[in-house]
Amino acid sequence: MSAVNDGGTPNDGGTPVWEEEIRTDGPEGTQAAAERIGRQLVAGDLVLLTGELGAGKTTFTQGLGRGLGVRPGIISPTFVLMRIHPSLADGPDLVHVDAYRLGSSGEIDDIDLENTMDSSVTVVEWGHGLVEHLTESRLEITLVRPTGADAAQAGSAGGLTFDFDDDPDEERVIRIAAYGPRWEHADLRSAGPAEGAGSNET
Repeated sequence: MSAVNDGGTPNDGGTPVWEEEIRTDGPEGTQAAAERIGRQLVAGDLVLLTGELGAGKTTFTQGLGRGLGVRPGIISPTFVLMRIHPSLADGPDLVHVDAYRLGSSGEIDDIDLENTMDSSVTVVEWGHGLVEHLTESRLEITLVRPTGADAAQAGSAGGLTFDFDDDPDEERVIRIAAYGPRWEHADLRSAGPAEGAGSNET
């Protein structure tokens, strides 16, 4: 983990206070890392989740849900925009949003996230540029899944790669950028991958 802002000066929300990179060896390692992060989240936390199709966004959110102790059965909210997964204990609910089809922060406001922000952990897929106004602190998590030379060539040619295979031996890279006072002194290094999974912190 590398501190970008030492906390001695106010952060304007545009520069991360720290960044970290976690490498895992596949979906199970990704879920395990997400579960450790989930255990450290509290009501009011906002997580922006980015990653191409097949990168593991839903897998990651399932791990967060396990760490938070919410009801199992997390699936992508693509067609309903938002799902609420209630806590099975005394912790916060998980609000899971897919903002892919939303074009403005005004459309985010229309689904009324402000009513649940204080009492829940909110995870927004494809939320970059749309939800930052909701709170002064956030985690931006980017999931990168290597797809090989063929996928890279297709991407450079302007094509889309629809590859949903979960290869248990395929590496995932989880890049975390923390913004705002909530995260200035928080340390997620203990949220690294499970034993046997690779890790590379920057």
